Amino acid sequence: MSSFKAPPKKNLGQHFLADRTYIDQIVMAVNPRAGDRLVEIGPGQGAITFPLLRGQGELTVIEFDRDLITPLMEASEGVGRLTIIHKDVLQVDFSRLAGDEGPLRLVGNLPYNISSPILFHALEHAGAVRDMHFMLQKEVVDRMAADPGSKVYGRLSVMLQAYCRVTSLFDVPPGAFRPPPKVDSSVVRLVPKAPDEIGIGDRALFERVVRDAFGQRRKTLRNALSQLCSGADIEAAGLRPDARAEQLHVDEFIALTAHLAALPPDARPA
Repeated sequence: MSSFKAPPKKNLGQHFLADRTYIDQIVMAVNPRAGDRLVEIGPGQGAITFPLLRGQGELTVIEFDRDLITPLMEASEGVGRLTIIHKDVLQVDFSRLAGDEGPLRLVGNLPYNISSPILFHALEHAGAVRDMHFMLQKEVVDRMAADPGSKVYGRLSVMLQAYCRVTSLFDVPPGAFRPPPKVDSSVVRLVPKAPDEIGIGDRALFERVVRDAFGQRRKTLRNALSQLCSGADIEAAGLRPDARAEQLHVDEFIALTAHLAALPPDARPA
């Protein structure tokens, strides 16, 4: 194993994966094949990096911590061709990185303090991404994969499931990391849907419908969406105005958005 020791930085939310059993499980879940364009977010000490690099021969990683760049390059010598992008991942244009050479496969143990922004940033470039395998706080993964009616089903569930197939794979205990986090972790797989499978014409409107619907969970749709539409509009989309957001399937949010987008200009949400 070619990983190295480096002190984790608390301000960057660093918890380095150290248990070989879980490292192997993640690599098996990714199941890289010849020709895959793997991009790892936050390689850290290289626990996942070097098994992937050894199997693929080349790998691109995105690392924000300047102090990890040289150790990563030195440890990669003789293992494979490692390309390091020293940047905040939120500033990386995945579409440009993919170019004309085919979609990317994203992998990473994401910093838990900015995991949601990273997920939404990746979604903005979903057309350039084949799949994503991320390790996140278990609570976040539970929300991502939740079904309607669940206590943790909410805005994150709907926004991600509208654009991706989300599968929670397995849990990782705190003891697998150095230092151990105070929470359990989980590995999740996201596979972006094809544009014609998504069926959302106005993405900004969809985001607003979902955000407002879950803004106050106890409110009915009629009340939660009162700034966007009337109860009659909700009924016309085939939904019950007295239903609550957590009762709606992703397809129903999409149907409501489509109905509102098709209204005459003077009747559309401002």
